[in-house]
Amino acid sequence: MSVAIRNTPPRAKGFTLLEVLVAIAIFAVIGVMALGGYNELAQQSERLTASMKRTRAVQMTMMRIAQDFAELEPRPVRAALGSNSEGALVADARSQGLVEFTRAGWSNPAAIARSTLQRVAYRLDDGKLFREHWAVLDRTLATEPIQVEMLDQVRSLRLRYMDRNLAWSEQWPASNAPGAPNTPGAAQPAAAAERPIAIEVTLELEDWGTLVRLLEVPG
Repeated sequence: MSVAIRNTPPRAKGFTLLEVLVAIAIFAVIGVMALGGYNELAQQSERLTASMKRTRAVQMTMMRIAQDFAELEPRPVRAALGSNSEGALVADARSQGLVEFTRAGWSNPAAIARSTLQRVAYRLDDGKLFREHWAVLDRTLATEPIQVEMLDQVRSLRLRYMDRNLAWSEQWPASNAPGAPNTPGAAQPAAAAERPIAIEVTLELEDWGTLVRLLEVPG
């Protein structure tokens, strides 16, 4: 009795179409999850960078204001127009400019022929706080200020001044000070060099809320 032996060809090894589709689907899901995680990390990094930049800007602004008032000098200046003088510090909450004053300590590393005193002003315009200074103290109408944007998203900057009687006022020279003028800026001799003993700074920001700082004026 003879037995017939059939030679069966070996079965090819590999992935079926279903297995390939499943693998592609898993890879796509993992890719989407990885891309979403990367985008989230990138957004967090951008938010953190923006937050740090904003924090530095707020800190630098408050520090600059404190430094300026710490160097407040009793030096009046000649008015840009006319023969009157403007006080060492002039401020009125009703005016467009918040405050203008003379400060010391203007560094001069290049040894330029100029004073180390500087006339400084702060101004709020369209939610932005600007610091201005002039190259000379006794300026004319043609003397333009050098303007630097300090901070944005500012709702308000309110300043109050304490006189030697420990009374607060939103303008300076204070209306109850001896020799104080009726018109802000046109200082009389008795009040021209007068300085407050303390200044309260209230900065209201859209994102940070209200910041309050009390500054002592040396001397």
